[in-house]
Amino acid sequence: MQFAFGALTLVIVLAALSFSAQACHLPNGERTPPVLNIRLDNDALGFDGQDRGYTSGFEFGWMSANLERVHDADCVPRGLQSVHDFLEALHPQDYDQRNFLFTLTQAIYTPSDGETPALMPRDRPYAAVLLLGAGYNARKGERLRTTQLRIGMVGPSARGQEVQDGIHRLIGVKQWQGWRHQLHDEPVLQVVHERLQRYGQRPFWGSRFWSWDLVSHYGGSVGNYLTHANLGAEWRLGRGLPDDFGSDPLRPSGENTAPVLRPPSGGWEGHFFTSVDVRAVAWNISLDGNTWKDSHSVDKRPLVADLGVGASLSVRGWKVAVAHYWRTREFRGQEAHPMFGSITASRRF
Repeated sequence: MQFAFGALTLVIVLAALSFSAQACHLPNGERTPPVLNIRLDNDALGFDGQDRGYTSGFEFGWMSANLERVHDADCVPRGLQSVHDFLEALHPQDYDQRNFLFTLTQAIYTPSDGETPALMPRDRPYAAVLLLGAGYNARKGERLRTTQLRIGMVGPSARGQEVQDGIHRLIGVKQWQGWRHQLHDEPVLQVVHERLQRYGQRPFWGSRFWSWDLVSHYGGSVGNYLTHANLGAEWRLGRGLPDDFGSDPLRPSGENTAPVLRPPSGGWEGHFFTSVDVRAVAWNISLDGNTWKDSHSVDKRPLVADLGVGASLSVRGWKVAVAHYWRTREFRGQEAHPMFGSITASRRF
C-alpha cells in the first residue's frame, strides 16, 4: 500500500509539471506564468516553546498558467481530464479566468506530552496524513470559486513518525515516544469548496504607494478527513497589492494559487495581512479517530477559529510570506490554545 501511494504521488507530481509546460494561451495572447509554492508549518515557529497539536506540516504546490480553453488537448493531459470534468461541474457559469492547482501535503498531529509512551486518553491522538490534491479556480472580476479534490492516507503510511523523528534529530530535540498509539491506516478523501469576494484596492489615508483591500470567503469541506462549514475574511495593507484572493497560505486560494488580472510589476512589492476563519466542524479524523476501526479519539469542540497575521515580499518573480496563527481549543480538556507559524516560498516561471 505504501509503495502504491508513493507511485501515485510521483505520477501526480510529474503530471502537474508536464501540464504546466503545455501551451495554454490567453485570449489576448498574454500568458500569466505558472507558480511553484513550497510551504512549511511548524509549532516551533509559534515562539511559545510548544510542540503539540498541529505540530508540523509541508505543502508542495504547482499552479498552472491561466487557461483559455480547458478542454483543449494542449491544455489538459488526458489522464487529468476526468478530474477536471468533476471539478468544473461545480463551476457551471462562464468565467474570465481559470487555472489548475496540484498539491502534495503532509500534516502531523501530536499530544502535548511526548515523553510518555503510554496512551494519554485525555489528549489528542498521534496522527499523520499525506494528501494529493487537484484544484480548480474560476474567476470572474472580483469573485472566485475554488474547489479542491484531495485523496490520501492517514496512519503509519503517511510517515509522520519518520518525518518528526528526522526533524528532532536535526535540531537536537528528544523523540516523541507514543507513536505506537497513532491512528491506523485509512484512505481519506476530501472535497473543499469556497467562494470569495475581493473588495477593490483603495489608497491608505490618501497615500500614493500604500493601499488596502479586503477578501471575504465562505465554503466548506466534505469527506472522512475533514467535514466542516466555514466563513471569514482577510485584510491586506501594503505596496503593490496583488489582485488575487488572499495571502494567507492556509487558505485554498492563498499565496499565488488563484489567477490574476494584473501580473506582478517585476519590482519589489510587499504587504501585511491579517485573517480570520471560523469553522463549524462535524468531523475531524485527527480528533475523532479512525472512521471504521477502533482508535484513540477525544471530544472535539464544534466551533474552531483561526486568527493569523503575516507579511509577504515579492521581488523579480520570487515571493516569501511568513505568518503566525492562533487557534482556539479544538477539543475539551485541551491544555492551551494552539500556536504555530508558517513560511512559504514561491517562484513564478
